Amino acid sequence: MTIRVVLADDQELIRTGLRMVIDAAPDLQVVGEAETGTQAVRLVRRLRPEVVVMDIRMPGMDGIEATQMIAAEATARVVMLTTYDDDTNVYASLRAGASGFLVKDMALDDMITAIRVVVAAGDALIAPGVTRRLIAEFASRPEPALTPASLPGVTDRERQVLTLVGRGLSNAELAAELHISPGTAKTHVANLLTKLGARDRVQLVILAYEHRLITPSR
Repeated sequence: MTIRVVLADDQELIRTGLRMVIDAAPDLQVVGEAETGTQAVRLVRRLRPEVVVMDIRMPGMDGIEATQMIAAEATARVVMLTTYDDDTNVYASLRAGASGFLVKDMALDDMITAIRVVVAAGDALIAPGVTRRLIAEFASRPEPALTPASLPGVTDRERQVLTLVGRGLSNAELAAELHISPGTAKTHVANLLTKLGARDRVQLVILAYEHRLITPSR
């Protein structure tokens, strides 16, 4: 299967570099390029790619708004791209539906890996620096009204799983921690995604923080 990619960045040089690397991979193909969020949304609707590599800062409709529209239509997964690993829009981007958040100075091989991960595994990938920024964002927020009890329909076991997902554990690590099989761990995660209307593990991490199952200090 060839993974079809749309690139959205207002800098032609960035798009050219990414296109060369992506097209060199045997299982990836750039099928369209956009300079604005508006163009990106139109291209995704027309071309139906599997992944959009989206710059967060573009003229007119920015990457966050474009991501929200694309995610709402469930037409593609979005990997956000920014120059800064401490971008103040990390939280907003992930809440908009991004499945990954990468920094432009990351190794190009890592970007290729991210595209494969969000498509093949249905998982999410965030650069370490961005993860630190996301945790700092939660640490600076006032105590929310949401609590673990604000998760109707979620079982006690699923709350345990959500807590561990929020701490960054993989399915294999979940299984070892809870003394269950990897298949059962995967089923619990899938059930949480369905019950909570979450797109991927990034969304589950956000929900774990928002419902105070975990806090930045733990």
